[in-house]
This record gives sequence, structure tokens and C-alpha cells, in this order.
Amino acid sequence: MTNEIRLAFAHPSERSADMTADTTYDRISLRDHIVEVEIGAFQAERGTTQRVCFNVVVEVRPLPADLDDDVDRILSYDKVTEAIAYELGAERLNLLETLAERIAERILIEPQAVRVFVRIEKLDRGPGALGVEIVRSRKDIEGHVALVGEDNTPHPLIVYFGNEMIVNSDLSVWLDRLEALNVPLILCVGLPEQSYPTSYNTAAQRRIDLLAIEQNAWILAAKDKRCVVVETNTELDWAMKHGQISVWAPSKIVLDAVTGPTAAVTQTDALCIWFSETHNAQAIAAFGHFQGSTHLPVFSTNTDTSVSDVLNTLENSFKTVA
Repeated sequence: MTNEIRLAFAHPSERSADMTADTTYDRISLRDHIVEVEIGAFQAERGTTQRVCFNVVVEVRPLPADLDDDVDRILSYDKVTEAIAYELGAERLNLLETLAERIAERILIEPQAVRVFVRIEKLDRGPGALGVEIVRSRKDIEGHVALVGEDNTPHPLIVYFGNEMIVNSDLSVWLDRLEALNVPLILCVGLPEQSYPTSYNTAAQRRIDLLAIEQNAWILAAKDKRCVVVETNTELDWAMKHGQISVWAPSKIVLDAVTGPTAAVTQTDALCIWFSETHNAQAIAAFGHFQGSTHLPVFSTNTDTSVSDVLNTLENSFKTVA
């Protein structure tokens, strides 16, 4: 029992060494890697950074006899620190548990990695270090994490609907034609025409604006049962891979973004462009007033281009791609 208690608080390298397995593996480790990061579920943890300490041990397959001192044939320490940096930069998270899970999965997609121990601790939230530790093996991620070199990232068509389009009686017909393109669809909307509350507090007003956009998203979704309001990246990823038409509710993704939109969220065309560029969109189709600069192809209505014209162009474009 004493030994179990000692190991419970020992460094992951000691835990790894003590856990018996059928095969003995080599280990690489990262100790006391401290990063300043914004993370946490409490409101007091938003808008500020705190020190987070990472300790990681990776069990790797034995090195080949003919290694020849070649760094390209091993699992580099850089892969561990890169996994941490990548997941910290991908999205603002509430839970250390989520962060640990994602770091473990990113390390385990490397072909040399067999099992990984990840310990993460907050250093500034109390008199001691508050943290979590997880252990994951390659078999834990098989079937739901892409291997190195695979690209399972969906590339959606982002469709922006202005208010006049949301109430148009032809909306379902347009959705029929968009659905027939056979590409992942994510619908975006702007602010509602109706007035909504305001606040002198900038942070509060930003949230109110985002919630107003979400109300408009629900109005659109109510027009056609194929449309489902989604707010998380996990839901969006599932929807794109299963042919569901999503209507983006922006609050969570915007507020959790490490690098959020630079324009005010009330500039909903700019918000749509930011979302499209950060979610690997292949193009934007805009029905209604829309402006802004982006490297993505934009198919939009204007004084000379009707909804039917845009849909025809999309059909020809995606037919060519197919």
C-alpha cells in the first residue's frame, strides 16, 4: 500500500517503469514544461493566463539495431512539445482532462509511440499544484484518430443567409439544391432585425450580440427540419461526416478561440469569413448582403446575380470538382 501511495504521487516516469507489461519499452520524457495559458471553466479564469505544468512520458518501440545515430528514425522530444503547443493553440479549453486526452492522442498517432502518461497541473489556482494525470495506449485511440499522413478533415461549404433569405418561401428549395451538391454544409446567419438588449459593458455586449445571432440561427433551423443548430467543433465534425446540415451557433467557438475574430461580432459577414477560414472551408456561398476579404472563393448574390445564378454556379463548380 505504501508503494502504491508513493507511485500515485511519483513522476510519470516512475509510474511507467512500475507498470508491468508483456513487452519492455524504451521511454522518453518531458519534465516540468511550464506554459502560460488561458484555461479553465470558471469565469475568473477567462481573459487571463495562468501557469500550467506538463510532465509527459512516452513509451516507444525499441530502437532498430541499425539506427545509425539518425534523428529522423526516433520519436523526437519536439513531437511532445509540439503536441502540447498544437492543442493549446487549437482551442481554448475548460478542462485539463480534455487537454490531457487530446495531447495523448496527438502523441499516440506517431508510429513509434505505444503508451503515454500525461500529467498536467495548474500552478496558480491554490496553495499547491492542482492537476490530472491520464494513461493512454495506442489501442485506446484505434479507429477514431487519424494516423500520421492521413487527412480526414472535412472541407465544408459555408452558406451565409441574410434575414430576407431566411423568411423567403423558397428557402427549402434552395436547401434542396445545396444538399444535392453532396458536400458538407454549414449555414451561418447574421443579427436579427428585431431589437435586443444592450449593455455599456463591452464583454457583456459581445456575449449579447453572439446570443442574438444564435436566436437567428434557431429561427432558420425552425424553417426546415434538416437544419440542426450546433455550437461545438465536435458536433460540427460529426455533422459534416454524417451529412447533416448544421446551423452555426457562434458563442462557444468564438469565446473559446485562442485567436478569435479581429472584427466586432456584429460584423457578421466578417465573422462568417473568420469561421470559414479557421474551419477549412472550401468556399463561401452568400445569399444576401455580404462583403469582406478572404482567400476563399466566394459565390454571392448582388444586384446582377440572383440566388438561382449562385446556385447554378455552385452546381457547375462542384460538378467539375467531382
